[in-house]
Amino acid sequence: MLHLIPTLLLLTPCAALSASRVQSTRLAVGTAHTPTPRAARPFPQHVSYAPSTLRPNHYSQNQQDEHVRGFYAAWKTHYLASAGTTADGHPRYRVRMGRNADAATVSEGQGYGLLLTALMAGDDPAAQTLFDGLWEFATDHPSASDARLKDWWVNADESGDGFGDSCAFDGDCDMAYALLLAQAQWGDRGRFDYGSEALRVMDGLLASAIGPDSRLPMLGDWVQPNGAPHNQWTPRSSDFMLGHFRAFELASGDSTWRQVRLACAAALAQMQADHAATTGLLPDFMVPANGAGPPLQPAWPGFLEGSHDGHYYYNACRLPWRLGTDALVSGDSSALAQSQLISSWLASASGQDPYAIKSGYQLNGTPLANSNYTSGAFIAPFAVAAMAAPSLQLFLNDLYDATRFTDSGYYEDSIALLCLLVLSANWWSP
Repeated sequence: MLHLIPTLLLLTPCAALSASRVQSTRLAVGTAHTPTPRAARPFPQHVSYAPSTLRPNHYSQNQQDEHVRGFYAAWKTHYLASAGTTADGHPRYRVRMGRNADAATVSEGQGYGLLLTALMAGDDPAAQTLFDGLWEFATDHPSASDARLKDWWVNADESGDGFGDSCAFDGDCDMAYALLLAQAQWGDRGRFDYGSEALRVMDGLLASAIGPDSRLPMLGDWVQPNGAPHNQWTPRSSDFMLGHFRAFELASGDSTWRQVRLACAAALAQMQADHAATTGLLPDFMVPANGAGPPLQPAWPGFLEGSHDGHYYYNACRLPWRLGTDALVSGDSSALAQSQLISSWLASASGQDPYAIKSGYQLNGTPLANSNYTSGAFIAPFAVAAMAAPSLQLFLNDLYDATRFTDSGYYEDSIALLCLLVLSANWWSP
């Protein structure tokens, strides 16, 4: 992913559809073309997380649910855009990377939108219409490398771009998980067979974006497993979506997903032990220390995106959210301990002040140059990790407030809203 900081164009590498197919640009969310069934797991869900973990306790559950509703409504206003209709009249939607009409779409954003609409089903009467429209748009832009996966970048007018037509791992991984959520919500008798669609994406990921030997997520289907400098041993830390991999194994019956989860957990543990024993921080990208295979080490500057590729920066900032969510939902002891390590360091480094959190760190906890500003992309994931730390109740409460007041841009706001769903006990596994 490329990042323009702090405005943030989150890019991850990516056949655009002819603009002539787009017949309308007006957002019309009330025109479902098939009857919308009742959501089986409507928002709010109020999930019970692992024992001895925390919840924000300075607001009632109803208040927290209202915070989510308000944030979701604002998020839709800012980032959810109509993309016209299909030839047979079905609406299409996209998540744009900014509040302007000409902002492009990335597969990561489509994944976020699919997660959000599936989780808000039952409360948002248009949720399934929006979900189907988001999925329609995604399927209209397949990866040129593996058509089961999605083009990572699509211009607002769906014209050709110079960014390639391959996939980025994280976007497709979130889409597959969201499709499993949709199957749980609405079954498979609607416009899409959500379960079959999820399995198709999962199969594409295993075939084209998981290392055949490493079992680690590759950056995308554009990576050659034994290529250089990007290969099956050069993962992005924020792609360690352990909870997703648990759900994929359960849904598919394919134990390869267990191997993927365990490989990510092992890499995470090794990186913390060898390079961040006091902070728990991981870098944006990792590379082999000895040419190929483990152990891994931080990537060098300019490995993929820029000078901070080996630092805790705008990719790695999502790891505490992904890791913390798995700890809360699965109760995995390693994920809990790793989240606690990060949270303990953060509490000390910030003086338990969310607004003292910097927007980038070296792995030893030293703030990066020019990082002295506040970003919800860093604060919100740390809030999720803090739920695993029983001694940090007051800090968690303050992190929650900083998260719910995030109002910055596509990337920060999307991450904050997804984290707010976790914080309010409204994230669940399909």
